[in-house]
Amino acid sequence: MRILNRMTDEETKIKIKDKFEIKDKFEEKFEQNVALASAWIANSKHLVAFTGAGISTESGLPDFRGPDGVWTRRDKGLPPPKSPRWCDVSPNSGHYALVKLQNLGLLKFLISQNVDNLHLKSGIKEELLAEFHGNMTLMRCMKCDKKYRKEGFWDERKWGEGYRTQAEIPGQPKCACGGRVISSIVNFGDPIPEKELRLSYYHSSKADVFLVVGSSLTVMPAAEMPKVALAHGAKLIIINKQETPYDCHAHVRFFENAGKVLVAIVSKVEELLKEKNG
Repeated sequence: MRILNRMTDEETKIKIKDKFEIKDKFEEKFEQNVALASAWIANSKHLVAFTGAGISTESGLPDFRGPDGVWTRRDKGLPPPKSPRWCDVSPNSGHYALVKLQNLGLLKFLISQNVDNLHLKSGIKEELLAEFHGNMTLMRCMKCDKKYRKEGFWDERKWGEGYRTQAEIPGQPKCACGGRVISSIVNFGDPIPEKELRLSYYHSSKADVFLVVGSSLTVMPAAEMPKVALAHGAKLIIINKQETPYDCHAHVRFFENAGKVLVAIVSKVEELLKEKNG
C-alpha cells in the first residue's frame, strides 16, 4: 500500500525549460490550444481527468500553492486563508464542465486529490471517481472498505473526527462486517486506500488523453499518474495557474482559471461532436 507524501525538492526536478518561457509560449495561443485540446478530447477513447485544489478555488475554497494558498501562507508564518464552511460550498463551472464530458460518454474516469465532495455533488458518478485523499462527508471501513455517509452515522461530539491515528472509542459505530470505521480522509503519512490506488494506475495506463486540472502535481503517489499516462502514449493537457514539474511534458498547457478553460473546451467539444454526428 502506498503512502501519501509530499514530493521532495529532488523529486520535483524533472528537467523543464525555463518556466517563464513555457508560460509565455502557451498564454499567447489560448484559442489555438482550446481547439487542439478539444479535438483530442472529442476523439478520445479513454479520457481521464485528474483534479487538485485549483478546480475548487472558484467555489471559494483555498488552494495550497497559489499566492494565498495554505502552504504558501504557512511558509510565511501566516494562518490558513479564510474560507467558507465546506458544507456551504457549491460546485462551479469547472466541476459541471467535467460532468458534461461524463454525460457525453467521453470521461471514463476521474482521479481527484480533493476532499471537498464537490465532484459527487456536481453529478460525477461514484463508480467513475477515485478520491485519492478521501472525502470529508464519508467514513470507510478499514476491513471491507465500505463507505458510510458521515451525517446521521457518526457523531463527532462523541467520537471525534475518527482519523486512523486516533484511538478507538468504546461505543463508536462499526461496519456490518465488524470492521472499524474511520474517516475516509487520508492525512500525511496515511496509506492510500488500495482500491483508489489500483483504479488510478489502471485508468492512467489506459488513457489516451490525460487532463490535469488545478494540481501542482507534487504530492506522491498521486503525481505519478501523469507519468504513467505519458509512458503509455497519452496526450497530456494541464490547466493550472502555477507551474508544475510536468509543464515541459504537456502537449497543451493553460495558465488560466480552470472554469474558464474547461467551459471553453467543453463548448468546442460539443460543437465538434455535433458536426461529427451530423
